Amino acid sequence: MKAIALTRYLPIENPESLIDIELDRPSPAGHDVLVAIKAIAVNPVDVKVRAPKDAVEKSPRVLGWDAAGVVHAVGPDVSRFKVGDRVFYAGDITRPGSNSEFQLVDERIVGNMPQSLSFEQAAALPLTAITAWEALFDRLKVPVGSGTPAKSILIIGGAGGVGSIAIQLAVKVAGLSVIATASRPESEKWVRELGAQHVINHFGDLPAQLKERGFDHVDYVLILNDTDRHFPAAAAAVAPQGMICTIVENAAPLDVSLLKAKSAGFVWEFMFTRSMFQTADMQEQGNLLDKVAGLIDDKTIVSTLSQVLSPINAANLRQAHATLETGRVIGKIVLKDF
Repeated sequence: MKAIALTRYLPIENPESLIDIELDRPSPAGHDVLVAIKAIAVNPVDVKVRAPKDAVEKSPRVLGWDAAGVVHAVGPDVSRFKVGDRVFYAGDITRPGSNSEFQLVDERIVGNMPQSLSFEQAAALPLTAITAWEALFDRLKVPVGSGTPAKSILIIGGAGGVGSIAIQLAVKVAGLSVIATASRPESEKWVRELGAQHVINHFGDLPAQLKERGFDHVDYVLILNDTDRHFPAAAAAVAPQGMICTIVENAAPLDVSLLKAKSAGFVWEFMFTRSMFQTADMQEQGNLLDKVAGLIDDKTIVSTLSQVLSPINAANLRQAHATLETGRVIGKIVLKDF
């Protein structure tokens, strides 16, 4: 089968950073489904894993954590899917990724693809939708359905992949008042179209900008870029007994004592936790993807696809990685068709 892989961790400008190869097609066992991949998306995790370092792989390593495709074969313990089903998923960071014609993935972290979407539109969703859903509803414990009065959330990095889904879920599913950050006219337009009622600039003074818009504090803060830089502002902005969640690792220790007087909470979201540790509730990822598919099909939320490259090959994947490395991507970049 065709695949794109690496053996060395090189700058993306190097043509050897991602290469076209041929691999044997794997066979499913246990709870695995074998998916014939039709489209893949690129995420910051791809860039971070591929980033230059001295390590050398003994065998080619296939990256990729977003895919949509068709079930080609199933393992003996599979009960949720059958051959021919259209599916989407983000996969497991401890296993070979989706940058290949066929991929094995545990059925418990797979969802039924939205019926109203193309493969490329569906491939833009899984990793960001899982991350946003878990951050809001599992980590921050945001209740589903609007309250009176509506609670508020500050989403730092609203125009990226996760932010684009988080805004929609926060507004349409949770009924929150959403303040998103954006720093360019095109990204501000994007987040407003997705439902953000207020927009502030993450390069400015966040608490001061919130106050200018009538928010002394916010009930929730979701940090989607540069935790080190934004944590002090998040701690100042969060309400007493509020909650902060981040998806971005920190480089230096965070001063969580800033939260003590407010009895405020701080929590991490890492969407690979359930698959990495085979948690008892691992099936919840498949369940939430099915819920997201329903929200897409009833037009509550929309796919955040912003760019499509074709075919799926090393040259186009390197281009997608390079674009993502600029830090100025709005929505999601997808590749389709081998």
